[in-house]
Order: sequence, then structure tokens, then C-alpha cells
Amino acid sequence: MRFLWAFVVGGLICVVGQILIDKTKLTPARILVGYVVTGVALGAFGVYDKLTEFAGSGARVPLSGFGNLLATGTKQAVIEKGLLGAFSGPLTAGAAGIMAAILAALAVSFFTRPKPK
Repeated sequence: MRFLWAFVVGGLICVVGQILIDKTKLTPARILVGYVVTGVALGAFGVYDKLTEFAGSGARVPLSGFGNLLATGTKQAVIEKGLLGAFSGPLTAGAAGIMAAILAALAVSFFTRPKPK
């Protein structure tokens, strides 16, 4: 049943993004930033943690989950290191995902060529 809820919640997050692309004049970049900021805000108020308990990876994988990860990492680092943790916390919390994205981009770059505009 957990897989079903992960699929439903993750799908709904994606559907909202697609509706925003189709029905508004917002650019995809602005929508993505909106998702990250929403994840940060919901994570700061503790709402996103309840959503991830319910939906698991369906809520952690989209960009709003990345925003929540940044907020959680910042809160934890500030508690441990003080104000300096506000700068190091988000990078420490998101390091694995950021590194995976960089390595995936590098791997793809070996098999593709850029096209001139």
C-alpha cells in the first residue's frame, strides 16, 4: 500500500507542475524554484515531514523534497554549529544528491555531443 501512496503523491506533485506549465505563463525554471521554496517552507513548519512519513519517496524525490532536505539540514546544522551551520548545513545535507546529479551529467556527456544553436 505504501508504494501506491508514493505513486499517487508523487504523481499529484507532478500533475500540479504540468498544470502550471500548461495554464500559466510561468517558465519551467520559475516553477522548479517554486517547488523548492515550497518544500523549504513546508519543511520549516514541519508539514513536509508528515507528508514524507505518509508517502515516502513519492514526497522525497520531487524538487519539493529537495527543498525540505535543505531546510532540515539547515535546522540541524544550526543546532549543532550555531549560525555557521546556516551556510554549511544545506550543502552537507544535499551533498549526496548533488554529487549523483553531477556524476550522471558527466556520464551522459561522454555519450552525447552538444548541438550548435
